[in-house]
Amino acid sequence: MGGHLNAYTSREQTTYYAKVLQSDVPKALSILADILQNSKFDDNRILRERDVILREMEEVEKQPDEVIFDHLHATAFQYSPLARTILGPANNIKTISKEHLQSYIKTHYTAPRMVIAASGAVRHEDIVETVKGLFTKLSGDPTTASQLVAKEPSFFTGSEVRMFDSDLPLAHFAVAFNGASWTDPDSIPLMVMQAMLGSWNKNAGGGKHMGSELAQRVAINDIADSYMAFNTNYKDTGLFGVFATAKPDCLDDLAYSIMYEITKLVYRVSEADVIRALEIFPAPSLGWTSAVAEDIGRQLLTYGRRIPLAELFARIDAVNASTIKRVANRFIYDRDIAIASMGPVGSCPTTTGSDAGPTGTDISFALP
Repeated sequence: MGGHLNAYTSREQTTYYAKVLQSDVPKALSILADILQNSKFDDNRILRERDVILREMEEVEKQPDEVIFDHLHATAFQYSPLARTILGPANNIKTISKEHLQSYIKTHYTAPRMVIAASGAVRHEDIVETVKGLFTKLSGDPTTASQLVAKEPSFFTGSEVRMFDSDLPLAHFAVAFNGASWTDPDSIPLMVMQAMLGSWNKNAGGGKHMGSELAQRVAINDIADSYMAFNTNYKDTGLFGVFATAKPDCLDDLAYSIMYEITKLVYRVSEADVIRALEIFPAPSLGWTSAVAEDIGRQLLTYGRRIPLAELFARIDAVNASTIKRVANRFIYDRDIAIASMGPVGSCPTTTGSDAGPTGTDISFALP
């Protein structure tokens, strides 16, 4: 068919997808339906895939950003489902069986929890009719994911995890605050705050001429190789913060700069800062059919509907300086933080100490 078939898993969702020519859409849907409803789980294939996943785990462990964010979730959401990695512990991978897989599918792969989305050279009515004839074996069990993990809510814990590795040339660390869920009205202002903090890479240029004051401070003082603000949403919570890489002797100055600029959102925000962030706010991915289909599915699972672009842009345009300060007061002022660091991080500030400030960390800052 000359198409593309793949799947991926995030912390809260799993996606199976195909990309094919218009004439092959019914066949692609048939293949996806067969995968989801009639998989045989041959023991030899399970064994082979187990080895593939173990190799994937080894590759992930070589990527500092992946390791940092896994440990950040583990320390920020201790003893809750979000603390667990997507791949899980190696022992689980080595012992998972056909019965485990079948039980999981029976419990979780139900019609009320599944969205089938298509984008590109398709007609909605044709997709609906094809799906009606193909997806006939799915359980109608109305149990939701929230009900299955109702006894394990994800609570944010101010904490720190530090992984010393002097063999790494750079220190990698992330500092995060408890963020907003997908459906929280303040999730949009947090996205704007992420754009205000921005991102920067030493190899990309821009430097002191960047719009973000954090990027200017980092570039002018040469205190990092790169940094990236992030805002991750989940069903009932989120993470908001900054991930950075730097030389070991720059960690103290970099941590100070990050905390200074984040905390400044509580006290001092100009309309010009907000306008600049709105102008560079990342627009939805409308050019790629795969991205549009994924966006439709994700929104239906998280919001129960697809938010019209006009509504989304109206909510973004409604954010102003007062909104940012209000939301920063809610999520940043006098709130605990979680820190994950890796590499030569002996000089990285901690979240505890006699000089602990209002954010629960001994990184101090002064505001004019």
